[in-house]
Amino acid sequence: MTHLPERLITGYRNFMAGRYSSESDRYRKLAKDGQSPQTMVIACCDSRAAPETIFDCGPGELFVVRNVANLVPPYAPDGQHHGTSAALEFAVQSLKVKHIVVMGHGRCGGIGAALNPSAEPLSPGDFIGKWMGLVAPAAEALSGNELMTPAERQTALERISIRYQVQNLRSFPCVKILEDKGKLSLHGAWFDISSGELWVMNPQTGDFERPELT
Repeated sequence: MTHLPERLITGYRNFMAGRYSSESDRYRKLAKDGQSPQTMVIACCDSRAAPETIFDCGPGELFVVRNVANLVPPYAPDGQHHGTSAALEFAVQSLKVKHIVVMGHGRCGGIGAALNPSAEPLSPGDFIGKWMGLVAPAAEALSGNELMTPAERQTALERISIRYQVQNLRSFPCVKILEDKGKLSLHGAWFDISSGELWVMNPQTGDFERPELT
């Protein structure tokens, strides 16, 4: 009798027989030498948008933090618990990553909740409602735009939010200093779940463009 869902046990068996077997030397090297990823990805916890899968990366290549709607709270040294900020600090100060990518995606439930806030929170703590308050001003502005369809408003806020999170990254002194020195690059990306298309934020204009794949 196992204490994990059978699907996970089956998946682990497949992993050991397949990927681990073929990359065992790499895993042993990572265990011995530690990790040294060049890129941090701040992504949504949505099960349909896994960065390692989308970017076809192996173990040790990406340092990933995932939360609802891929948000980055502004720098706030207030003594509270800050999971995303802690991961960011570790990636920049200890791992010394060269790139940080904020990756959002289509049909994001968190963004949908921001556009259509429920009168009844899911729990007394209303953790999602408070968390999505980080994009509330943009959500309120878009909600009143009757020239856009609900789907267009959703996509617009998903992309606007990515721009906001990239800006919030710059509120962290360690990020801003390294970016100004040319030692750290910030990026935004949006993944369309339905088509598999990846749209990358132009750092000059903030527009999202599809990269050349050939």
